[in-house]
Amino acid sequence: MSKVAFYTLGCKLNFSETSTIGEQFLNRGYGVVDYNEKADVYVINTCTVTDNADKECRQIVRRALRNNPEAYIIVTGCYAQLRPDEIIKIDGVDAVLGSNEKFKLFEYIEKFEKQKLSCIHVSPTEDLNEFNSSFSTDGNDRTRAFFKVQDGCDYKCSFCTIPLARGKSRSAKPEEVIKEFKQLLDANFKEIILTGVNVGDYSSPLNHDLTLDLDRKEKEDQDYDQEQDQETDLFLLLKKMLTVKGDYRIRISSIEPNLLNDAILDLTAADSRMCNHFHIPLQSGSTKVLKLMQRRYRTDDYKKLIYKAVDKIPNLAIGVDVIVGFPGETEEDFLETYAFLRDLPISYLHVFTYSERPNTKAIEMPGEVDHIERKKRSNMLRILSEKKKHEFYQSMIGKELIALFEHEEHGGEMKGFTSNYVRIKAPFNSELINKFVPVKITEVGENICTAEILLQTESQKNSLD
Repeated sequence: MSKVAFYTLGCKLNFSETSTIGEQFLNRGYGVVDYNEKADVYVINTCTVTDNADKECRQIVRRALRNNPEAYIIVTGCYAQLRPDEIIKIDGVDAVLGSNEKFKLFEYIEKFEKQKLSCIHVSPTEDLNEFNSSFSTDGNDRTRAFFKVQDGCDYKCSFCTIPLARGKSRSAKPEEVIKEFKQLLDANFKEIILTGVNVGDYSSPLNHDLTLDLDRKEKEDQDYDQEQDQETDLFLLLKKMLTVKGDYRIRISSIEPNLLNDAILDLTAADSRMCNHFHIPLQSGSTKVLKLMQRRYRTDDYKKLIYKAVDKIPNLAIGVDVIVGFPGETEEDFLETYAFLRDLPISYLHVFTYSERPNTKAIEMPGEVDHIERKKRSNMLRILSEKKKHEFYQSMIGKELIALFEHEEHGGEMKGFTSNYVRIKAPFNSELINKFVPVKITEVGENICTAEILLQTESQKNSLD
């Protein structure tokens, strides 16, 4: 049996799509092995959000060739879409597939045999208009599935190459979403995490097709309040998904602040199947820097949203993306961001150190921040994130939450997540795996809480009879 191995860089969306590529190989009789094992074919799904992701691609190719110097090496993903000419120069790479082509891998490569000349199959950015569905699980976790419902992005953030790598915003048809959603539930996944490049911009393809270029431009120019007042297609999709009967919960992987409106907040507050957890990118707590980034909101807008969400939804967890060291970010701008985040009722941060990306507006901007200073600012925010997370976990002590436990056993313990994304552990009990279990938080450790199980199992009930 021929063997294939996969390596994925970047976001959960990439992991979801790697899983779909893997299905192509499984359907053709290939065995999937760990990337550190010897395989006949290695597929590397890349990211281009940071400069490190580009460099890491070279290291991963070399690792595959150490496992098998004769292996066929395929590189795909966002870096492959944007910089195929760079990748093809990496020794050992046999094929480069763009964002469209990776889903039709076997149509472009008939035989996985090394040739003197490598091949590139990459569509122009303007041709990235197909939607390819995908889902994946989180490692060995068979309880949670990442479900792609949207791809591409129409936003023009000055630091971002994702619109170039993935094309315009496009979405799965609602009926296809419901069909695949039911399939995931039938496969006994209990938590479905909606993923995409800009999930909040989910739009029914019919509505999207009716949008003229002029309308698109007007949409880009809308202010924050106008977008907040709209009943979005994502809200309508969520309502439709929640009509499906079953024992499950839905988590939104990330949503832009200008797209998280009252309708979605109210729905989350009203239906326990909606996780009381949002990840809401901020990027900077300085309105000056937000303008340089070409973000669609101001710091006052973001602050109002956070307090509104916390007020409406009990025990809400909020994660935040933030970028440090953006061109033009002064020490005062950074300290403004730090204070802004310190004072907000948020739960944790994802901190990104700005890195220059080709073909972006930001790379031409004045005011470059020294790399040592970027690292210093990043470390300060990471320490703040640890404090915020610990404070949030502490605030959960004594509260009753609903947890979903994973299959793996860790030294006599089982681990899982609550609806509001608190990582917990409890004594292992196989009867509680992949079930929604009421728990009480009793103690806070390092990045994890100890929980008391409040539900009697069938065996415990029987012993009392």
